[in-house]
Amino acid sequence: MDFYNSDIISAKQYSREDIERLIDLALKIEKDKGKYAKLLQGKIMAALFFEPSTRTRLSFESAMNYLGGSVIGFSSAGVSSVKKGETLADTIRTVANYSDLIVIRHDKEGAAKLAQKFSDVPIINAGNGSQEHPTQGLLDVLAISELKKKVDGLNIGLIGDLKYGRTVHSLAHLLSNFKVNLYFISPTQLKMQYRVKDALTQKKANFKETAEFKETLPLLDVVYMTRIQKERFGDLEEYDKVKNAFLLTKKSLKNVKKDAIILHPLPRVNEISPEIDKDPRAKYFEQTYYGLMMRKAIIASILLKTF
Repeated sequence: MDFYNSDIISAKQYSREDIERLIDLALKIEKDKGKYAKLLQGKIMAALFFEPSTRTRLSFESAMNYLGGSVIGFSSAGVSSVKKGETLADTIRTVANYSDLIVIRHDKEGAAKLAQKFSDVPIINAGNGSQEHPTQGLLDVLAISELKKKVDGLNIGLIGDLKYGRTVHSLAHLLSNFKVNLYFISPTQLKMQYRVKDALTQKKANFKETAEFKETLPLLDVVYMTRIQKERFGDLEEYDKVKNAFLLTKKSLKNVKKDAIILHPLPRVNEISPEIDKDPRAKYFEQTYYGLMMRKAIIASILLKTF
């Protein structure tokens, strides 16, 4: 695909070639940061975060600043005219007049698509409800590629809330472009969404569903933990039933390969015990830096025609 002036709405829009091009670009910029410090001088990115965010918002803003661009926007719908009743369409129409690129996070699944419809500048989906989070998936593939020195041939376990977890939806779509074995490990109530599984089946991707956490851990090269998302549950009793379903503790590390890596999109609640943070397999904080690297590449590829 042509990245220039393009929107990022879904991970499904990326081919293996596209992913590898972005990884190469991320590594290129990282290798010579000074060379690209003024790359986007004069460009403005609008960050519209209708939902809370730490890593996604700050890494996008840092990426833009590191490349010499500027950032405008808000980190809460409560400080925008949405609080006065303004529609998302009107917000997007307005902000598009002030910026070269809009990054949006919203609690509604159709928000990114709606923003795309009303914007004259590129839209990046930074998370839309429980549907997708494509740039998180891209940074995760970068992290796996760099930390394991390959993607093909790996056994990758996506663990926890696979029903509402937008990060795992996007990551599964992206990994379906590679020759990997995917394990979807979750409580029955939080199984991977059918629309994701149907897309993977059409691409003949290898995946297996299971509720056996401890039994599957020894098979994995990549242990990708996720939190059970309380905010997605309408019934808190249902949340209480599954909130402690899969916990990675110092004791359970005995079942994890010595050369495996442990990732997590963060934030975590209690699914990864802090006592394993110093274990050499724990790479989730290092993973956050790959977010900065990948988002630099994404922004530059969209805003510059010749880059």
